[in-house]
This record gives sequence, structure tokens and C-alpha cells, in this order.
Amino acid sequence: MLPEQRFTDTDACAQLIVERLGADLRIAAPLGLGKPHDLLNALYALMQADTWRSMTLYTALSLTRPQPKPGLEERFLGPFLERHFGADYVDPQYALDQEHGKLPPNVAVHEFYMQSGVLLNSPSAQRNYISQNYTHVARDLVIQDINLLVQLVARHETPGGVRYSLACNPDLTLDFLDRVQAAGKARPLCVAVVHPALPYMGGHAEVPHDFFDLELAPPTSPPLFALPRLPVDIVEYALGLHASALVKDGGCLQIGIGALSDALVKTLLLRHKDNIAWRQALLALDPGGATHALAGRIGGLAGFKTGLYGASEMVMDGFMHLAKGGVLKRRSWDNLALERAAAAGRLPEDVPGGHYLRGGFFLGSRELYDWLEVTAGSDPDAVDMTRISNVNQLYGDHQPLAMLQRRGARFFNTCMMTTLLGSAVSDGLEDGHVVSGVGGQYNFVAMAHELPDGRSILLMRATRQGKHGVETNVRWNYGHTTIPRHLRDMVVTEYGVADLRGKSDSECIEAMLAISDARFIDALAAEAKSHGKLAADFKIPKAWRRHHPDVLREALAKHVHKGMLPPFPFGSDFTEIERRLLPALDWVKSSSASWKGRWSLLRALLRPGQPDSGEAAALERMGLASAKSLSDRLQRRMLQTAWRRQAM
Repeated sequence: MLPEQRFTDTDACAQLIVERLGADLRIAAPLGLGKPHDLLNALYALMQADTWRSMTLYTALSLTRPQPKPGLEERFLGPFLERHFGADYVDPQYALDQEHGKLPPNVAVHEFYMQSGVLLNSPSAQRNYISQNYTHVARDLVIQDINLLVQLVARHETPGGVRYSLACNPDLTLDFLDRVQAAGKARPLCVAVVHPALPYMGGHAEVPHDFFDLELAPPTSPPLFALPRLPVDIVEYALGLHASALVKDGGCLQIGIGALSDALVKTLLLRHKDNIAWRQALLALDPGGATHALAGRIGGLAGFKTGLYGASEMVMDGFMHLAKGGVLKRRSWDNLALERAAAAGRLPEDVPGGHYLRGGFFLGSRELYDWLEVTAGSDPDAVDMTRISNVNQLYGDHQPLAMLQRRGARFFNTCMMTTLLGSAVSDGLEDGHVVSGVGGQYNFVAMAHELPDGRSILLMRATRQGKHGVETNVRWNYGHTTIPRHLRDMVVTEYGVADLRGKSDSECIEAMLAISDARFIDALAAEAKSHGKLAADFKIPKAWRRHHPDVLREALAKHVHKGMLPPFPFGSDFTEIERRLLPALDWVKSSSASWKGRWSLLRALLRPGQPDSGEAAALERMGLASAKSLSDRLQRRMLQTAWRRQAM
């Protein structure tokens, strides 16, 4: 790369780009962490100033800080967000404007995956959403005549010259550029934006000095987006305990992100490090032995001797904790002979070059980024960041090797709802609105059915808080499907595991009823019977009548009391007072979601109870130590009521 092609000034770089490419920018930017917000903001500002220009952006998962609602939510999140992200964090302005319906007419943003629920009320985002499997994005981008690719990178000076690492996002860049070349199309202008805090990942993520056309290395860079660590509740732990019994020692693991994944990771670590306590907790949840039977057939009840191999589109904190805990340790080699020898137990332990974790992109906490940086330096083969076509599908030249590496695969994903017939609803609503996106979920479900001993396992809470109170997430039918019923496999709720593979429709319905909340079982069974899909004389077993949150709490109370299932299993970004505020504020929010809840909230406000220790500190933290306006006094009373209720 020539010196005149290197920039330190973001605005100057943006100006050169528009002068070189003309009036119509067609931009591809990585999903998640790999987007250079400053450069995209500079380009977006030029579009706002020069409306005769146009900009079309193809990307996914545009990460913005949460936008709290006025009131208690803003009082809590405002100080936390500034502390967690830093006052100098930069949001992508186009994403904020799209969320609020303020995108100018000369700018269009197409995403194939959105921050969950953030853009539900954005008409432009809903219209411009592109529904794609993750592995099809690179293919489909080729026909969009992309003329600019921008990406955040890590940079190293070596004796052989400058090297770049695609670091957090080799997922689509490599596949896309290869397809552009194969199609005989012009290569887009490729711009590297250097970020000093981005871990430098070698191997497949590393590219030579001439890979990019322009380099932008600003004198200062905004902090990397870091996900806050959120609490895990008892329902999520129950779900994790059931799921952790389905994992096979020596197998392969894919997991996503969120509280359900944190619960699964924590319970896998318990299974490995405190096996007796883990078995006792599982037995308390599974007195009938249904999950234990599945563990004996496809999973396991012992710790992990051989360990697990991670092959996941997303590398997140959970994999770091599993590696540190001695669970993620089975190495794989990108050599068929070596992998066959490893699978047969004939490969010496000192053979170099094996990795225990492969991913397409990473996103998580600052602790994760530090761990990746240290691991890449001390054990450069351990984590392989590579193209998504290698991670999310078996097809291609790598298929025999990929199938062997993924032996014993357990692909865990989350969903919002399932039907009694085994369809899954993960990304959208029946009116067409998109909550998030398909992403790679279909890819992993399809792979599970192609692998001889692979299983797709969908994690789902049995109920949710709706507008009219508690609602079931198990439905007879729903007007939108992410995973069709013919690909049904395994579904886990807090009440157990439904193994749906190869089952008849009536058997599938019974299996789903067996993991449903007891408050909805009769209505679900009646609806199935009314359609002739369940025998008229079918009776609900007594054991299923115990599927209630109170029973879960009772079953796991001893383990919670012993500290085995902590609210923050991997540490917290919140202060002690903030951790105590979270359940109180959750209660206010959930109570406000329905008429019944609002009535209960009003009655509680009239009888708030006695002051509790720490209340003064909580009021101080929320800026309500003194309340003068009517609005402030009402917020103060709500907070006091919620705080005292949680202390009871």
C-alpha cells in the first residue's frame, strides 16, 4: 500500500471516497463489531449535506447503545450506559435515524439481521429488510453492484511488511470478494479502518498488505462496543440444566448469545466441575427421569474428559468461560488424515496446529476481547476466525473434514415460539414485522439433520409476559415460521426436553405438551383434539400439572441458596445497588404491560410498605433523593414500592 493511500483524517478519507466513486455509493459493511462507525458517519454526513448523492448500505446488526424511555428506565440506564460504553463511544448515526424514522430519502439501509426488537417500529427498516440465510448473503451481495467495502481491522508491522487481520469479521468479506471475482465483476474499493483495541487474529483472518486499497488509522478511536452482562433467572437456569444434559463429551458445540446461553454455559461448567451438585439440581427438576433418559441416549451425565470443540458462527463470552473451565478443549485439524487419527484416538497430544474454537465473527464483553488477544499471542492455533461458508455449512470441498470435525454436534439456538407440531418462530411476527432475522439458525438446523449424530436444539421459555398477562409460547399454530415442522428436532423449555425427530404428529404434540406450562396445557390439548391431531381420549398426566414457575423455584431453592445458580454467573457490570434495582425495575415494567398488572401496581402504590435498608442509596442512585415535581414524586413512590416489594 502506497503512503498516499493512508489516512489519519476520517473526513478527508470520506471525501476522497465520494470523489473517487461518484454520486452513488453502494456500501457493504460487516455485521456487528466490524463496522467502522466514524467513517460511516462521515459518509452519511456527506449524503445529508449533498442530497444529489445517494448511499445504499448493506449490512446487519448495527450496534447502538440502548435508547432508554423517559422515567425510571432513563434514570437507571443513563448513568450506567455512559459508564459502561464511555462518554466517547460513537453510535452509527444512520442506525439512530432509521430507528426514529429520520433517514433522508437519498439513503437506504438494508439489513439481514437486526438488533432484536429495536427496529420493529421503523417503517424503512421493515421495508428494506432482506430475509437471507447467513450463508447466502455473500452470494446475494454480488448482484447489488457494491462499489465500496469498509471494515474495522487490526494492523501489525512485521519484518515482511504490514499485515492486516479481519479480526472480528472474516465471516462475509472473504466469501463476498471471492464471489465478485468469480462473477467477473469489478472489485469494490476496499477500505481498512484500523482500531488499536481490536484483537489481532491470525490464520484465516489474516490478509496481506495489498488486500485493501485505502487505510484509515485515526489518531484516536472510540471504544469497541461491549455487551453488558445481564442477569440469569431461575427459569433460564432450569432450562440450562435440562439442555446441559444433552451435550456429548467429545462433541461439537454451537451456542448463541443472551441469558439462555449464559445459563447453558454455567450449567455445563457445573456438570464438569461440581458434578454431584449438578446431578442433584437436574434430579430436582426431572424426578420422572425423562431428561436423564435422553442424556443416556444422546448426551451425558458425567464431566468432560475429552472436552468439546466449538464451531459457532458467533464467538462470545460463553466459549471463553468454557475454555477457561476446561470444557472447551478438543482440538481439530484442517487435515483429513490428522482429524481421522484424532477421532480414532491415535493422534499424539503434541501434534501442533489444532484449534478448539472456530467462528465467523466475535462479539461480547471487554473481557472476551482481552482473552482473544492474549490467546492469539500465547496459543495462536487455538481460535480460528474464518469465513462463514466454512462455519455454517457442510457443502463444498471441506465437507468430509467439516463433518468429522463436527462429530457429536449439538447446535443450540433460541426461538420465541414453537407450535405443537414442531415449527419454530424465531425472527418475526405473523403480521410480517421482523424482530431480528433468520441469521444462521436455519443453517445449523439443516446441518444437524445432515450430520450422522448431530442434533438441533432450540431453547425457549415456556411463557412470556404479554399485553393481557402471562401467555404461552407453545402455540397450536402461528402465521410465521422460521424453522418448518419437517425440520423439527429438539425443543427445550424450563420444564424439560421434547425430542421431536422422527415422531408422528400426535407424538410430537404430546412431547410438546409435556414441556408446556400447566396453565395452558388443557387449552392446547383441546385445540389439537378439535383438529383431529390428538386422540379424543388423551388425558394429561398428573406430572405435567406441576409445570408451574412456583414449582421450579421450590425445586431449585436449595441450590440457589447455596450460591450454585447466581444471578450473575460470570460477573456483573452493575454496582451492588444497581443489581438490587434491576428486579425492582423489572417488576414495575412487567406490571405496567397489562391492565391487570397496572391495577396491581396501583394497589401496591397505595400501600408501599415499610422502608428497607439500602433504600436511601437506591433513591440517590436514581436521582430521586429529593423529588419536587409531580412526575418525580410519582417515580419516587413507584421505586420505593418496587424496592420494598423485592425486599419482602
